[in-house]
Amino acid sequence: MSTLITGADLAGAGRADLLIRDGLIVEVGTGLSAADAERVDADGLIALPGLVDLHTHLREPGREDAETVATGSAAAARGGYTAVLAMANTEPTTDTAQAAEHVAELGRRAGLVHVQPVGAVTKAIAGRELAELGLMARSRAGVRMFSDDGHCVSDSRVMRRALEYVRAFDGVIAQHAQDPALAGPDACCHEGVLSGRLGLAGWPGVAEESIVARDVMLARHTGARLHVCHVTSAGTVDVLRWAKRAGIAVTAEVTPHHLLLTTDLLAGYDPVYKVNPPLRPSEDVEALRDALADGTIDAVATDHAPHARHDKEHAFVDAAFGMIGLETALGVVLDAMVASGRLDWAGVAERCSIAPARIAGLDGAGGRPAQGRPLAAGEPANLVLVDPTARAVVDAAASMSLARNNPWHGRDLADPVVATYLHGRATVFDRALVPEQDRADEERTA
Repeated sequence: MSTLITGADLAGAGRADLLIRDGLIVEVGTGLSAADAERVDADGLIALPGLVDLHTHLREPGREDAETVATGSAAAARGGYTAVLAMANTEPTTDTAQAAEHVAELGRRAGLVHVQPVGAVTKAIAGRELAELGLMARSRAGVRMFSDDGHCVSDSRVMRRALEYVRAFDGVIAQHAQDPALAGPDACCHEGVLSGRLGLAGWPGVAEESIVARDVMLARHTGARLHVCHVTSAGTVDVLRWAKRAGIAVTAEVTPHHLLLTTDLLAGYDPVYKVNPPLRPSEDVEALRDALADGTIDAVATDHAPHARHDKEHAFVDAAFGMIGLETALGVVLDAMVASGRLDWAGVAERCSIAPARIAGLDGAGGRPAQGRPLAAGEPANLVLVDPTARAVVDAAASMSLARNNPWHGRDLADPVVATYLHGRATVFDRALVPEQDRADEERTA
């Protein structure tokens, strides 16, 4: 099965044709032709390497009422993703080689995106005893990122040992930075005037900043790689800037919702806006945008956190933390970063595809800049075609995800994704998921 995509703008580097055959981009140029290829007219569209999400909650196994690997994969494909990292806080936890291989196999069966398991740092994400880091790394799942996301590895000794352990195979520890002594399990609102007025437990920025400061020093001491999940605080940005200038191996991500939403949305006690870490004031949001633009923050990651209605639709203090975001992430990045001139299309490719793949150690995902272009001959044909002008009013009920805890419902938002290709095979075309039978027919034809 061959596909010829004509006239696409390659991440803002100029128009070109892409010839795809046997899952690879085999030729990039102008005026290409191939008699056996399906022709796709991409005039007016931008071609980006397939998006890579460092931080996705797929809930399976254990909470299939909220999401499954199949439904989460469908949402990811609709959002332009070709690879997602599935976080470890499932039931049971992904803290063994067997558990990691099971999640990877579920992803292969779904066949819509590459699902890369994230292993837990500690057994049952309890923060006390290291999980099977080496066995997960050597398993068929090839785990390279480890995180107790949802819980901070707050014990300094445990965090040090984890960093030392993963250094041997170039793994990375992804930290949920939340000092439990400064922001406990009830903390749910940025600490300030609003939290006091609403009577909500405060979650100060220093609870994030202090853990990040400790961890970058541990990363320097051990020589290991540290990744900071969902940065929210201007103070954390300052720590990251210092650490990078010092040559410490630290990377960081920011979520779409922390780039655009602010803490004042909590004034109505709407539980859809309850997220951990919490939404912050506008001055923090501006600092995050600047840090993403200048590379202090390396990547955008969704922290897609689906919940069943019976877990989310409660009084604010009793509702579960989290928002969904796979289908809307690129649109938010366009509105928050591209429309303001902070990122160009090459920057979008770097922050949403290339850097996340590099951090996760995913060969063949995310694209690699070659001759000034992130899509080049010889690379796997993982790509997304986007319409830079398209917009739509978000309808939570139309989501591919099982969950409906969508903070963008009713908002006019960029809706750029037209088609997504995984190893040369369309998973989304003309904004619709390609039916499973059609995907199977393509594979048989190939």
